[in-house]
Amino acid sequence: MTRVLTIAASTALALGLWQALVMLASLPPFILPGPGRVAEALWTSRALIAEHGVITAAEVLIGLALGAVLGGTSAIGLAASPVARRLIRPMMVFSQAIPVFALAPILTLWLGYGLASKIAMALLIIYFPVTSAFFDALMRTPQPLLDLGRVMGANGTRLMWHIRVPAALPGFASGLRLAAVYAPIGAIIGEWVGASKGLGYLMLLANGRAKIDLMFAALIVLALLTLLLHAGVDRGCRRWLDGHSAG
Repeated sequence: MTRVLTIAASTALALGLWQALVMLASLPPFILPGPGRVAEALWTSRALIAEHGVITAAEVLIGLALGAVLGGTSAIGLAASPVARRLIRPMMVFSQAIPVFALAPILTLWLGYGLASKIAMALLIIYFPVTSAFFDALMRTPQPLLDLGRVMGANGTRLMWHIRVPAALPGFASGLRLAAVYAPIGAIIGEWVGASKGLGYLMLLANGRAKIDLMFAALIVLALLTLLLHAGVDRGCRRWLDGHSAG
């Protein structure tokens, strides 16, 4: 209950400051609409926003699922193979030096204007955080656990699956929490570069038609989507880790 009141108070304060800025600076609606105008646009265009929001949510969720699977698999492979660490890890680090915006037009050219290019963008932007967090956790397995496993006759594969991976699950969960925040960024960038549906496309369309209140409404829905996704992933990870610890 206290948390709900805190969130409500913070939201009310933010809306009050927003409205005060609009009134004191005498900003026209095409520059910065007040929260009332944005709320009206959100209500009157709720069907349109929901239609585009479903597309963006699908892109984000599919990208997040693929990123979790590929990132987890890559981290285990890197931790298990010194050769893979020497050959592949530098390539992964180098890939982060390439701006995501530079890749979006290429992916759109290769994969088209549909879901595939947006999912690929979300996947690319979350792959490295998931892989890096899980890999670091795998490489920091407590030495006493490894020594105990070797004394009991466990080989490298058994050490990996029965000791290293379970001990590194909190690191994997941390990577997923970061991915839940980054995944919408990748999807929106892909929609900005080329799309016919999605919240990013709707924001560009509204901006081009000077419907700034609709653009802000779509932005708020995107922010809420990201917050809900992060909260859901966080709660799921906590339950998963608690269940694994209990088991």
